Amino acid sequence: MDPLVSGRIARALEPLHALGYFAAEVEAEVTALGVRRGMGAYFASRSAAMGRVGAGPVAATFYVFNPSLVAHFVPTVWDAAQPAAVVAARYRGISAAWSRLLGADTLGSREVAEAAGLARTAAEGCTVPGRPLYAAHADLAWPAEPHLVLFHALTLLREHRGDGHVAALLGAGLSGVEALVTHTATGKGFTRAAAQSTRGWSDDQWAAAVAGLAVRGLLTEAGELTDEGRARRRSVEAETNSLGAPPWDTLGETGASRLLELGRPLVDRALANGAFPAGVFA
Repeated sequence: MDPLVSGRIARALEPLHALGYFAAEVEAEVTALGVRRGMGAYFASRSAAMGRVGAGPVAATFYVFNPSLVAHFVPTVWDAAQPAAVVAARYRGISAAWSRLLGADTLGSREVAEAAGLARTAAEGCTVPGRPLYAAHADLAWPAEPHLVLFHALTLLREHRGDGHVAALLGAGLSGVEALVTHTATGKGFTRAAAQSTRGWSDDQWAAAVAGLAVRGLLTEAGELTDEGRARRRSVEAETNSLGAPPWDTLGETGASRLLELGRPLVDRALANGAFPAGVFA
């Protein structure tokens, strides 16, 4: 498949995975174990597949988060709940959230079962080397329920693609904060305020990144992308698509198109039912 096409399909389906970071049901299940709300629940639910890890591996794999923010929650989060319990809580929350957003009848439909089979085929085409966050989730047992198979498969595809994105950023010489700064400068991602507040970067750290990127010719002093900066961002996205393409090649163009056909109405319904705060996946 054309990596640009498979990349578009991956991004189109990603909201079905990403809604788990915003769903009240997931946070409720995780915090019921004693985990702190907000970022505590986020770091716990996303990193639990790696086991009782410290702040270092989480900061390394999540990449764009300020390591000091990660260290504020990890590893103390594991004093509240064992990773396996958090994984189970996450999937209970996802099941409840999908039921609310998509309808209980939809979860048991033939369409969801078909989509689950296609997504699993794609996910089984992912590879482990150099993909630590994907590999951790791939070690989890497959769920039994079709809608959770679909969620698990989309999670594997998302983390596999994300690991590749980190590699592309490293190859482009962009640190975590620099990746955020240049991404927001495209006008297609987070606002600066949202990026800083959720990823933990101070005004001084942000300004230092802007200044450093300006010295390198990637940004203007006003924080706008230069021609070289835009080219660097395009190369990162192209490399991300290329590194994320193999599982979609396994599924094939026909299967990928059918998965998109089945998944897009689910995404649209989730968005229409308020799966995300305003401005996210709009």
